[in-house]
Amino acid sequence: MKILFIGDIDALSGRQAVAKLLPQMKGDRQIDLVIANAENLDGLGAREVHIRQMQEAGVDIFTSGNHIWDDPDITPLIQKEDSPLLRPANYSVGTPGTGARLLSLSNSKKVLVINLMGRVFIPQSFDHPFFKFDEIMEQFKGEEPDIVFVDFHAEATSEKRAFGFYADGRATAVVGTHTHVPTADAQILPKGTAYITDVGMVGAKDSVLGLEKEAVIEFFKKEASVKTLVGKMSPNEAEFSAVLIDIDDATDQAKSIELICQ
Repeated sequence: MKILFIGDIDALSGRQAVAKLLPQMKGDRQIDLVIANAENLDGLGAREVHIRQMQEAGVDIFTSGNHIWDDPDITPLIQKEDSPLLRPANYSVGTPGTGARLLSLSNSKKVLVINLMGRVFIPQSFDHPFFKFDEIMEQFKGEEPDIVFVDFHAEATSEKRAFGFYADGRATAVVGTHTHVPTADAQILPKGTAYITDVGMVGAKDSVLGLEKEAVIEFFKKEASVKTLVGKMSPNEAEFSAVLIDIDDATDQAKSIELICQ
């Protein structure tokens, strides 16, 4: 079985790249499930129309992060019981939506997709992601998922890597998102979990994390407010970053994880 995880899809450039590349990639690589991080589909936040566009391109389920509420248009979709969009599970109790979903695939495999948010260098308040993972695993224990896939959306590489080892042997795969720059550490951890610290993004190549480079340079020169960067998404040609995880059908353990950068 093969799972493709697409890094943070960023604004129009990112959406166009997914629509162009994903359909053929699914066929050529014989991919069974496509997961993508959608918190930046609209630049900051996401809109339902863009989620639907990415579904048409071939994405099956979406994770997100701390920017998912930046566009209020997305709230009704997240609230739906069968929503294809997850928000981090460790938001406080009462937050709309869910952070974990069990999928039943056509090949009879059950895949538990979990979305968690790190806390280091993150201004918002979140519950402890490590303990929330334990809680979710216990919650779905009776469902006996064959595969557990975690998107750990976090700023600090140390927190991501620590969580990877914490979940090693319990999660089939742990992928990091949020920082938009792919890391060179795709690997199988000692107890069998496929891991990468950050998958990267799908967005404007000639940019700073998807933002117009000139605007970001001025931001750092003048130490301006983050608000000065809002709406400064770059429309340039996109880069495409994802990971392909190959899972043994007999043991449900990860055989390999490949970073794809185009």
